[in-house]
Amino acid sequence: METIYLGIVIFLFVLAIFDLVVGVSNDAVNFLQSAVGAKAAPFRTVVIIAAIGVFIGASLSNGMMDIARHGIYQPEHFYFAEIMTILLAVMLTDVVLLDLFNTLGLPTSTTVSMVFELLGGTFALSLVKVWGNDSLQLGQLINTDKALQVIMGIFVSVAIAFFFGMVVQWLARLIFTFNYKRHERWSIALFGGIAATSIIYFMLIKGLKDSSFMTPEYKAWIHDNTLLLIGIFMAFFTVLMQILHWLKVNIFRVVVLMGTFALALAFAGNDLVNFIGVPLAGYSSYIDYMHNGLGAGADGFLMTSLCGSARTPWIFLFGAGVIMVYALATSKKAHNVIKTSVDLARQDEGEENFGSTPIARTLVRTSLALANGMGKIIPPQTQQWINNRFCKDEAILEGGAAFDLVRASVNLVLAGLLIAVGTSLKLPLSTTYVTFMVAMGSSLADRAWGRDSAVYRITGVLSVISGWFITAGAAFTICFFVTMLVHFGGTTAIVVAIALVVFMLIRSQVMYRQRKAKEKGDEVMRHLMRSNDNAEILALLRQHTRDALADVLEFVQSNFELTVRSFLKENLRGLRRAMGSVKFKKQQLKQMKREGTVAACRLDSHTILEKGLYYYQGNDFASELVYSLGRLCEPCLEHVDNNFSPLAEEQKLEFHDVAEDMIYLMQSCRLRLSSNSYGELDEEMKKAAIILEQLANLKQKELQRIQDQTGSIKVSMVYLTMIQEAHSIVNYTINLLKVSRKFQE
Repeated sequence: METIYLGIVIFLFVLAIFDLVVGVSNDAVNFLQSAVGAKAAPFRTVVIIAAIGVFIGASLSNGMMDIARHGIYQPEHFYFAEIMTILLAVMLTDVVLLDLFNTLGLPTSTTVSMVFELLGGTFALSLVKVWGNDSLQLGQLINTDKALQVIMGIFVSVAIAFFFGMVVQWLARLIFTFNYKRHERWSIALFGGIAATSIIYFMLIKGLKDSSFMTPEYKAWIHDNTLLLIGIFMAFFTVLMQILHWLKVNIFRVVVLMGTFALALAFAGNDLVNFIGVPLAGYSSYIDYMHNGLGAGADGFLMTSLCGSARTPWIFLFGAGVIMVYALATSKKAHNVIKTSVDLARQDEGEENFGSTPIARTLVRTSLALANGMGKIIPPQTQQWINNRFCKDEAILEGGAAFDLVRASVNLVLAGLLIAVGTSLKLPLSTTYVTFMVAMGSSLADRAWGRDSAVYRITGVLSVISGWFITAGAAFTICFFVTMLVHFGGTTAIVVAIALVVFMLIRSQVMYRQRKAKEKGDEVMRHLMRSNDNAEILALLRQHTRDALADVLEFVQSNFELTVRSFLKENLRGLRRAMGSVKFKKQQLKQMKREGTVAACRLDSHTILEKGLYYYQGNDFASELVYSLGRLCEPCLEHVDNNFSPLAEEQKLEFHDVAEDMIYLMQSCRLRLSSNSYGELDEEMKKAAIILEQLANLKQKELQRIQDQTGSIKVSMVYLTMIQEAHSIVNYTINLLKVSRKFQE
């Protein structure tokens, strides 16, 4: 039995390695988003600075992993076997859950996931223990205060961070404007002094307060002399920043890189418990059991030793730091999560990753009404002055930057200050929540959410916030059932659970790579949005259009074939799959049109007049193709779903032959479109004319059947609908090819 538990401990550390990788992939957005979004330095330089902060923070952390030892469960009431069951279930759940969010590109809180996983596992075994022991109550086994603090922390940190991010950024923009270099002569020294002092204060209060060299005496001295330290730092950094400004150093860039280092250090030093706290608790439990509990057995040895705090051996901290740095430098999913936050905070319009929801539309309408009301109260001269300070045409953006260095500085300094203040007041503020919501509040204040993008940005923010709550619910629920499975299933259940997690992680990687392969067109769009050369923009827009329209034709071809085959064979499952694909494709078409409109607006007026009509016609024909496919599939699905009489064999044969010709036509047109070769377009038009004539003949033949009253009217109606929509699909396919040729030439 001891061998099994040794294997569990080893596996916990293996999972900890994966957890460190996926955890860093998720939390990298906290300290990289501002520097990456503002292009404060080359990406490699930003990652190196953050990596140094991560490594120092991890190595100097004292490893006080109390939350995993006794933060949620009361260990004096749990036996060694029960503790190991909870810890194993927590790690299995955590790795899969964080990897899922990383794959989706959504930032979430590692603290919330770990706390609610511990809560779910503890609750599961507490129910088992209370059921079999009348002397125990749930309140004796579960520490619910910590979970309630985290829940309250979600509401508090989201609201406070968003509000202060909006207010402070609005004031900063009033002072510096978008042309900040023209207004930084003297104010920049004071701003730099405040920012640097805030960052140092943040590092002392949050980043290094639990480091190994911070003795109680040092902590007490810092606490007693906080105001003196702040005053000294303020004076020193104000003078230093003024000198650096005279030396032509961009102070905002310095502040952003300092803030990136500070947040990375604090993240590693304080969030390390989220990744290795559980395995270390398992390791400590196993050591205690081997020394003191062999006589009592795994089911009879209470884990009272976990009630005390334990210092983590330095080698574990060093190893964790190395793994975190490696993950930070190599994780593609980290870049994906960063991209989500940067896109939502982007200053200008571009491709929007989220759609529109009723809640977002209502919020935008309400905000517009409030803005109009405020506009009637504020004097026109004041409004004009404010608008001049917010003139985005003067924005100083680095090449390809999503926003400027002023906003990046405010994001980092304010996030650090809020986290430091929250820590000193013992509020459970989440690093993820604070940094993300500060960035969203500052982007709103910076008027980055225009009327044409606000509804999509708000939808994105609401999606991320809802993901945080989903994290808590999913972590609790999944860990609850995994704990029950392991507890009652024993060794067999452990093996099955481990195999299932390994399978899910491998499958996640495969699906992620497949999805990234399909998103190559997004790289073209991003390159297009960064370009200012009209010829390059047109060339990239043509490439993007070819890829997008070819994808639509491929979709229509495959789903038309699936619909016809499934209907002729009365395959209800195939028809449902085709109908579901059509509904999903309609949403993608809306996204494609939004992106295309924004991209086309970057062309000069002459090019838009010359090519714009063909571009929009191409999008319209692509939409009509998908909608025609939907109108064909829907009555077929309803017919089969209601178990109506099938088509006659003669009808099946004649439509099958025409469908084969249509599939061949769509395939040929798609190849011409994707290869941009329109030299022999007349051949495709002749094929289309032949198919249209065949469809017309089928229609006349069916009308004659109705007139002769041979066959079912229901069958005839659905058959005529199929012929009509097939006719539309052929027409739209040829028209799509025609306008594509005019746009591409």
